[in-house]
Amino acid sequence: MSEKPFNAFSDELKQVFGCRVHRISVDAGFTCPNRDGMVGIGGCIYCGGAGSGSFGIARGLPVAMQLEEGKEVMIRKYKAKKFIAYFQPFSNTYAPVERLRVLYDEALAVKDIVGLIVGTRPDCLPPATLDLLAEYAQRSWFWLELGLQSPHDRTLRAINRGHDFAAFVYAVNACKERGIRVCAHVILGLPGESREEMLATAGIINELRVEGVKLHLLHIMRDTGLAEMYGRGEIRVMTRDDYVGLVCDFLERLEPWISIHRLTGDGGRDLVAPLWSLAKFEALNAIELELERRGTRQGSALES
Repeated sequence: MSEKPFNAFSDELKQVFGCRVHRISVDAGFTCPNRDGMVGIGGCIYCGGAGSGSFGIARGLPVAMQLEEGKEVMIRKYKAKKFIAYFQPFSNTYAPVERLRVLYDEALAVKDIVGLIVGTRPDCLPPATLDLLAEYAQRSWFWLELGLQSPHDRTLRAINRGHDFAAFVYAVNACKERGIRVCAHVILGLPGESREEMLATAGIINELRVEGVKLHLLHIMRDTGLAEMYGRGEIRVMTRDDYVGLVCDFLERLEPWISIHRLTGDGGRDLVAPLWSLAKFEALNAIELELERRGTRQGSALES
């Protein structure tokens, strides 16, 4: 069991590799079917034109060069010794299988890259792509990050997600059949979603037996539909105390064996609100301190 009051993803890395391991985000030039017209145009209302997490990526370079540059930073800042190639912005399975294989192999060929994390949408996983991912899951350290955001179809429609919850369930089951580990992305604080609905998401994840979870605070990013709504006063963002309490309640309802890959993010330079989230490590410390104050940990609410 983790020394933290939750099953931290970082502990898995230490156990598997025995050294400091860091993810390096790469932009392989993908787009999204919810932006290019295949499903919709404009994307989800919270998504900026550059995709998620892209402010720290050496955009425009080949994958191998992005990884080499990222390695230098991680070695200098964190004394990292091994690295994971993280295909992050947009939908990183949204291409022919032949193209995906070239990109993933290019990443794994870089020295000290020990595995892959691939982020995508549940509607970008045709059978041939799933079979390809299964190959990498069998021969490398591999996680598939799958955008759920919310299991409530009303919410998915409100954020212009472009698929329903059934698509996520289908993708998770198809991954399980092939031995692919899934980390579900969940956004807390989406417009119109109640606290009870957000907490119910933990139980749904338990039922699906998803192996990992990334929790995201709803960020208002510049030049998004969400920013326009925020400017008109149509939505509010959570205070830090509200978010900390919600995350703790969520973790208490989540099966203790589920790997926690993230508990919040900082939004980067395009963040409009909430600005308190820029102090990411203060928020993370506050979550751990609140669980300690309560005397609880991940899964406590499930104990009989």
